[in-house]
Amino acid sequence: MSSINKKGHLYQTLKEGGEAVLNFPSAEVYPLCYKTVGNNGFDDDEIALSGLTAEPASLVHAPRIKECFLDLECCFRWERDIAEGASHAVVCLEVLNLCMDEAHLDENALGRCGESGYVYNLHYPVNPEGFGGKSRDYLAVLQKLEESEEY
Repeated sequence: MSSINKKGHLYQTLKEGGEAVLNFPSAEVYPLCYKTVGNNGFDDDEIALSGLTAEPASLVHAPRIKECFLDLECCFRWERDIAEGASHAVVCLEVLNLCMDEAHLDENALGRCGESGYVYNLHYPVNPEGFGGKSRDYLAVLQKLEESEEY
């Protein structure tokens, strides 16, 4: 994973416990995920404050979010600073377990991402050796474009 903020919850979780769950929300659930950004303290339970439900993961000691349709249970392997003294790092996680709602698992039901798709964070690409400006993050929605019988 690229550009993980060293002052954020994910980084702290990885450094303290060496495990994390990457939770994938649908486009409908996504607004709840950021409902608490900037409105709470670092030690607050952002999952509960956002109205989402934490549940135990199968193989790691980090919470899954019940409302997310896809969860990747991971262990921390290594990190590298993006640049010397940078506030963000690149981290390598090993996926130990994948959990997916049955409706999304079945291509004949919702398909892998459903009709509305799911949201992911697309970090603006920068060259850390010569970059001196500001980068921007973008949100993207992955959606099925069309059915295809050619496999």
